[in-house]
Amino acid sequence: MALLHRTTLRPTKLELLSVWLPTRRWYEGDGEVERVAGFRFDDPAGAVGMETMLVRSAGGPVHQVPLSYRETPLPGADDFLVATAEHGTLGTRWVYDACGDPVYAAALARAILAGDDQAEEYFEDDGRRVYREPTMAIAGSGRAGAPGVGQVRRVEDGDPTVVVTDTVELTVLRRIGDTGTSRPALTGTWDGETRVLAYASNL
Repeated sequence: MALLHRTTLRPTKLELLSVWLPTRRWYEGDGEVERVAGFRFDDPAGAVGMETMLVRSAGGPVHQVPLSYRETPLPGADDFLVATAEHGTLGTRWVYDACGDPVYAAALARAILAGDDQAEEYFEDDGRRVYREPTMAIAGSGRAGAPGVGQVRRVEDGDPTVVVTDTVELTVLRRIGDTGTSRPALTGTWDGETRVLAYASNL
């Protein structure tokens, strides 16, 4: 479950991405980005926020951008830091490209290989929790259980982005198109279209 706060984030997520995405060689777009859809994963420990955003700029393709939100810096992950932002309730948040975050790698592996669903999202209003309808659906093709990923050993930052962990190799598609795969995969459905978002290979 993801408990969301009705508060401010400065800069906003889209403002952060409008600056950061043009620095990525896999990005195709120009100008400010807009949100298309998105989903969240649960951190079993409740410490790391994880949100995958599908975004695009005018005339550009849809891009997949997984982000992780932390209350303290992630050691050894400076290359994956998008920016810091000030959350009106939680204070300073370190925002990372989640492909370099081992908590995201574990959540993605569970979604692909064990069929874990996205986190249900709730706002808290006057002491009550109000459910927020998802903007897309996700589905993993595996049902056999997921190994613990251990550490992220290497990230090949391209399109696709390849995340090599201790036990599994995860491939995250950045520009979302008609790519298919015979490997265990995570698909996303929005606006009546279903597309592959990521897939896994055993080491």
